[in-house]
Amino acid sequence: MSDAQHAYFFGYGSLVNLATHDYADAHPARARGWRRAWRHTNLRPVAFLTAVRDPECVIDGMIAHVPGDDWAALDMREHAYARVRACDDVDHALDHRPTLAIYAIPNDAHGRPDEAHPVLLSYVDVVVQGYLRAFGEAGARRFFDTTAGWDAPVMDDRAAPVYPRHQQLTAEERDFVDAHLRRLKVRIIDQHPV
Repeated sequence: MSDAQHAYFFGYGSLVNLATHDYADAHPARARGWRRAWRHTNLRPVAFLTAVRDPECVIDGMIAHVPGDDWAALDMREHAYARVRACDDVDHALDHRPTLAIYAIPNDAHGRPDEAHPVLLSYVDVVVQGYLRAFGEAGARRFFDTTAGWDAPVMDDRAAPVYPRHQQLTAEERDFVDAHLRRLKVRIIDQHPV
């Protein structure tokens, strides 16, 4: 097997929801020394997830084979992020040792979400649906607890989803998301044009 065939990346947001992509060979995994955080950059009008170093934290996610073994193409798709080598940080069940990377926004290139750059509820829904399906309720609860930045405003765009890979949630999935947003005292704001 060539080095390229060993190329995998660790996803900790929408990649966990297998309905949002067709990446081959996706498997549950855990990244040690990382935490998710809500951030925004000038490259996007809304906030999104990034991974930040945190030696005390472990996050669940999915690893997937780099499409076509083409890091350059994946780097272009993930243009708001930098690719960070993470071979020693990720635990997985593969029977070989792949080259692994995590995509993260460079520390000097992101800011805190605000009302002009809110978190999209449709994005939260997609991510939590993925965690519920891949890791169960306990794993979805861990998603909320290992993600920083819940003081960010969350824009309720469920009626007209802005997130391009939005998914239809079941009533139970929607209730789960809403209950955890209430638990974390997340401020929900009305939809505005982005």
